[in-house]
Amino acid sequence: MLLLVHRSAFIVPRLPMFLFYVLAAVVLCQSVIALRGGWSFLEYVRREMNREQSDYAPFASVIVPCRGVDQGLGTNLGALFGQRYPAYEIIFVVDRARDPALDVIEEARRVFGKVSVAATRVVVAGEARQCGQKVHNLRVAVGEIDPASEVLVFVDTDARPHPAWLRSLVARLVDEGVGAATGYRWFFPVRGGMASVLRAVWNASIASALGENGRRNFCWGGSTAIRRETFERLGVSEKWTGTVSDDFTLTHTLHQAGLPIHFVPQCLTASHEDCTWRELFEFTTRQLKITRVYAPHLWKIVLWSNLLFVLVFFGGIALVVWRAASGLPYLLPLLITIAIYLFGAGKSLIRLVAVRLPFAAYQTELRRNVPAYLLLWPVASALYLYNAIAALSRRITWRGITYELKSPTETVIISDVFAKELAKPSKAHHAS
Repeated sequence: MLLLVHRSAFIVPRLPMFLFYVLAAVVLCQSVIALRGGWSFLEYVRREMNREQSDYAPFASVIVPCRGVDQGLGTNLGALFGQRYPAYEIIFVVDRARDPALDVIEEARRVFGKVSVAATRVVVAGEARQCGQKVHNLRVAVGEIDPASEVLVFVDTDARPHPAWLRSLVARLVDEGVGAATGYRWFFPVRGGMASVLRAVWNASIASALGENGRRNFCWGGSTAIRRETFERLGVSEKWTGTVSDDFTLTHTLHQAGLPIHFVPQCLTASHEDCTWRELFEFTTRQLKITRVYAPHLWKIVLWSNLLFVLVFFGGIALVVWRAASGLPYLLPLLITIAIYLFGAGKSLIRLVAVRLPFAAYQTELRRNVPAYLLLWPVASALYLYNAIAALSRRITWRGITYELKSPTETVIISDVFAKELAKPSKAHHAS
């Protein structure tokens, strides 16, 4: 009996170490796979940047849903007027005639309209009822495009595309077998601050999820182009009914139709914004809540992979500190923890090397933020875990409107903080 007690006392303290080593082995395998994914992303970006661009450039309708005044909105809109594209129209769409964004839009039309080849219009879409306001605005704007338009392009007001953005995005649609062409955002903090920098690091990991496999790529609603014929044949506008996520719904529709989504690295788009800590948590959690509703399998991957990482990495740090303080050997768990960190930092560095190619004009900003990307990625993973857990709630606030996401096709509008400040036109009409 004494021998059994002695053995159990010997074994039990070793169980946490055994569990740590088992979980650490899984995380190390994930880290190796992620690092290989980073190399694949870099190679893909290099190939695409060296790819000869087609001359396909039909008349295109650029649809810009607006609500409120984003940081740097005037400059962002000016970038849309400065596209090196033969002929296109820009349709600005707001939900209320007194939206403060209209003043900025009119100023941009006055200043840039004289030197741009783009025709411009403003559409007031009215208040959404059973879907997200952005989705409602897009559906109304699509009904107002020029009959000659062959391509629909969707861009967000927080994006600042470079002059070749539109040409690069549309050119990939020369292949009629391509469902859509997409870019993605890359945050460039303006004044900096930890919350803004952490958001940039958090967001960067999503960019490298895009790549060569068009069957697995997703559309980013802030920079997506699709042939008008494809859009209408698949009934995308009708499928947007009841939804709050334009890009998830478009992605799902294209995947169902077996049409690939081409990621265009040249259309990685700068977003010059800062955020507070509250805005950081609101933004990141909203993304995971939407993901849980529209792509629950991805949400589960985010939840379990980041839970495992947090347990092993931060648990490993705590384990090393405890064993060192207790006079116990700690070299092996320390080396494992360092290895996990270096794998992640390596992928972050590879990702930065990749995005330097399309962001040739932002070399200074990218170099300035290298330490943040190398040091804060574990914190971003912990934030992902928080977001995934917080996504158990289906209520989000987006552009001042609070929604309850009942299902991918059922959205309930709870409240609108702008309701008392802005007029509510009863139906869609044109504004000069």
